[in-house]
Amino acid sequence: MSNTVSDHLHQLIKSLSKAEKRYFKIYSKRHTIGDKNNYLLIFEAIEKQSDYNEDAILKKFKNEAFINKFSITKTRIYDHVLKSLDAFHSNSSVNAQLKRQLHYAEILYKKSLYKQSSKQLKSARKIAYKYEKHTTLLEIFMWEKLLIEKDNYTQTKTKELQAILDEDQLTLEKIGNYIQFWNVKSRLFQILHQQGRARSADELEKFKSIIDTALLKSEDKALYFETKYLFHHIYSAYFFAAGDYKQCYEHLGKLLLHIDSNKDQFKEEPNIYFSVLTNIIYVTSQLNNYKQSFHYLEQLRALPEALRLNSNEDLDIKLFSSTNSIELTLYAITGQFDKGINLVPQIEEGFRLYGEKINNVRKAYIEANITILYFCKEEFNAALKWSNQLLNNADIDKTLDIFCFTQILNLLIHLELDNYRLAPYALKSAQRYLKTRNRTYQFETIMLNFIGNKLKSKTVEEDELLYLNLSEDLQKLQSDPFEKSAFEYFNFIAWVKSKLAKTSFETTIKNELSKVSL
Repeated sequence: MSNTVSDHLHQLIKSLSKAEKRYFKIYSKRHTIGDKNNYLLIFEAIEKQSDYNEDAILKKFKNEAFINKFSITKTRIYDHVLKSLDAFHSNSSVNAQLKRQLHYAEILYKKSLYKQSSKQLKSARKIAYKYEKHTTLLEIFMWEKLLIEKDNYTQTKTKELQAILDEDQLTLEKIGNYIQFWNVKSRLFQILHQQGRARSADELEKFKSIIDTALLKSEDKALYFETKYLFHHIYSAYFFAAGDYKQCYEHLGKLLLHIDSNKDQFKEEPNIYFSVLTNIIYVTSQLNNYKQSFHYLEQLRALPEALRLNSNEDLDIKLFSSTNSIELTLYAITGQFDKGINLVPQIEEGFRLYGEKINNVRKAYIEANITILYFCKEEFNAALKWSNQLLNNADIDKTLDIFCFTQILNLLIHLELDNYRLAPYALKSAQRYLKTRNRTYQFETIMLNFIGNKLKSKTVEEDELLYLNLSEDLQKLQSDPFEKSAFEYFNFIAWVKSKLAKTSFETTIKNELSKVSL
């Protein structure tokens, strides 16, 4: 089969839910040719293929006329599937409902049924205002203006024209308000995703320069519910980047209150609720408020029911990746390593089921947390397997902090397994990676120097001195606002303590946690 053959139709068919497939088959019965429905025949043949094989399809239908121009047939079926999805989801969202009503208004207008068209527009206007769909309001206003013009303005007073202008300007102002907030948010998140949190004064200054705008001086600058959300979203992200979790938590708390007060609007965007909950769980865990972390985790699990969301694959994937990633993190932080490891079989099944549809960054955090859990249980071969799985992922952004810290952890695993033959090569690889990353800070330098010296160490006494020096260096770094983020991924200090005390890492972690209220 040619490498240029498109598998878009196969991808689309495989993305359909059982209900969507059933609807397509009903929908397709309206397009029957003789005793056969070619669309349905091809659809069912492609549906059965786990991987797309066009040669097999061509062979199966070799006697059918549509095979002669199969690329055109595929395009028509693709469009047919989309039309069936459009019909199936016609009431699935406010946006879909408004588009349908606007289309009705247009049809009625062109049939000169102006009163009926106006009625559709009034209904759409009411919904658009309720959910603050400002771009749709502009479309509604356009059709309302056409209704005014068709009477040559004989039915319109000057005051009404002024009211129309005022309404237009206010709507445009809100759209402009959103564009401005979105631009600030996007520039902030672009840096955050590309370089991670601030780990130097210069990097922090980049974040500060973005939020140093009159737009963010007061929440009053946000004109409606979505920009009020963006106001606190921007600040929560900024304080997260700066490592100020107390102020980050304050803005995340305000975001949750804002969402809870506008559930009708945010029901249309459940991803926002997902994002805020996952962020607040992480931040409360870093503030050692584990009870709240687990409370918010349960809230995250109950989100589909709370928002009365219909189950779909996109929602299932987000629930799978978000809840498992967070739960693993919490179990690792709170020393409940066995509970975390017990989740691994269901996570492996999720990886198998959802495959490449899982976000690579989320998958990397899951793999890193599983690595940590196995490391904490001193099951180093399993830890090595999962760390290699993360590091060998060609699709992951190698600039991510999680990739960097997994490199360090991978080296420690080699040390624990006495892989002194492989460790020097792994060390050189990590050094090359960090050099190309151009973001090697004190933590990475200290850890790589320690690992290099450990590989050269000949006696127990030399090892003990290395661990003592490492402990001192790491404890100094822990109070550095630009270096402390390294300790959020893994408790390196507890690991060193376990080596000096000659106790298991799990015992050391649990002793430390006993001093903190869980």
